[in-house]
Amino acid sequence: MELINIFTVFILAIFVGFEIITKVPPTLHTPLMSGSNAISGIAIVGAIIATQVGGEIGTWLGLIAVIFATINVVGGFMVTDRMLKMFKRK
Repeated sequence: MELINIFTVFILAIFVGFEIITKVPPTLHTPLMSGSNAISGIAIVGAIIATQVGGEIGTWLGLIAVIFATINVVGGFMVTDRMLKMFKRK
């Protein structure tokens, strides 16, 4: 039963994340990326906690979540930095 709960949360997180990202218009994507870094930071903490709960499957799913959330945070900071460089005076 615990395995079903873990997979349910994982699949719902994928679905909600996809729906949120696809609904954001391109003009708002870059400013919202910097705000989403805070949310991704919370996701990293939750993923680290998930690696300790749920046995071997939970450990692997938590590891995958840590990797994806870390990529999201680093990418978000890179995009935000690039956007801020566009507004600097030359």
